[in-house]
Amino acid sequence: MKAAQKPIITRFAPSPTGYLHIGGLRTALFNYLYARANGGKFLLRIEDTDLARNSIEATQAILEAFQWVGLDYDGEVVYQSQRFGLYKQYIQQLLDSKKAYYCYMSKQELDELRAEQERNKQTPRYDNRYRDFSGTPPQNVAPVVRIKAPLEGAITFDDGVKGHISINAKELDDFIIARSDGSPTYNFVVAIDDALMGVTDVIRGDDHLSNTPKQIIVYNALGFDIPRFFHVPMILNPQGKKLSKRDGAMGVMDYEKMGYLSEALLNFLVRLGWSYGDKEIFSMREMLALFDPNALNSSPSAYNEDKLLWLNQHYIKQTDNAALEVLLSAFGAPKLSEKSRQILYPALKERCNTLVNFTQSLQEVLNPPTTYDEKMRAKLDSTALQSLGALYETLSIQTKAWEGVADIESYLHDFASQKQIKIGKLMPTLRCALLGKSGGIGVCEVLIALGKEQSLERIKAFISHI
Repeated sequence: MKAAQKPIITRFAPSPTGYLHIGGLRTALFNYLYARANGGKFLLRIEDTDLARNSIEATQAILEAFQWVGLDYDGEVVYQSQRFGLYKQYIQQLLDSKKAYYCYMSKQELDELRAEQERNKQTPRYDNRYRDFSGTPPQNVAPVVRIKAPLEGAITFDDGVKGHISINAKELDDFIIARSDGSPTYNFVVAIDDALMGVTDVIRGDDHLSNTPKQIIVYNALGFDIPRFFHVPMILNPQGKKLSKRDGAMGVMDYEKMGYLSEALLNFLVRLGWSYGDKEIFSMREMLALFDPNALNSSPSAYNEDKLLWLNQHYIKQTDNAALEVLLSAFGAPKLSEKSRQILYPALKERCNTLVNFTQSLQEVLNPPTTYDEKMRAKLDSTALQSLGALYETLSIQTKAWEGVADIESYLHDFASQKQIKIGKLMPTLRCALLGKSGGIGVCEVLIALGKEQSLERIKAFISHI
């Protein structure tokens, strides 16, 4: 009888020494999709062993980012800072089984060794001088604990992205698993936690590739199962260099403040390093159905702000008006009447690619202009101004023309025809009166959205100003 396959368990394990950036969120997304699509578990672990650099605010920002984008995790958050006693037990286990040892090498000795190796053009590395030490320990030296790395052969593993990896044992040394103050090191605690949490698959950035052989040494020393690894190339800027804050490597929550929708950000990130044919738009349901870590790209992906803005506008268009109004309220957008919302929202959806941009454009319609574009004013001749005055008078007594966009549009064309002026000359004049500037949504949409009273007030104010 064939053994049942172990359920897939993935994890995301950020360090709270800075805010969660999009590269980290992409890693979390890949792990989330793989676990959820296969009925497995997705775990969250905060790697806060660096007590000097940890930030409570950064930890909170990580949790807020997960909540914003909707990546739910299983069980409670695991904090490494609460597991020091556990790590100490495993360090002692390795010491007792002679798989680790105390190293009494002083900093001066280490510096001298490195200087000598550099003079000999050798790779700086520990020389194992205390590996089998059985003498009297030196005085006044607080020892570190080193694990015994293999002296021959190779550390090998099959990476889901990089392929077969083999590291010659000669390239590895007996690395430190506990510092002189007793605190455990990164590669040791990562291996311990992944094993104890039952992690079966580790998807992470390829900046961690050099850590993997060390972690495998820990797995082997303690008899733990080794997970499958997928090391994903980093996100680069359009010039192929490391992504900087200016290029988009901001905190995830900064994207929310800039008016991006979480759906758009996740869709954008899933395509940085993974693809499914030529498909660009992915709902969460489609991501879960189609994502396969074995299809992750082996070459780096480039951050493309235009693509993100295009996706964001797509998701803004897909958001129904009631839900969009809730999102916009966080940016100071006022609540509109149902009629105004039905007119303005569809028009602005075609022009705006962020919620910030949408709110600003909305305010430009709703707030009366305080100045008027000088270039537009300069183009207005006496005929255009006279026509605007006549239009004001006729619109004041109209009722049917104000019923809808099609009604006001028909009325304006009839008015232009009767006055023997080109509609192309009337509309810019009316736009300048209503909005004070060129561009924006259609004049007819503005008139109906504002309503008769406000529209006439703006036209009158413009005539008075001129």
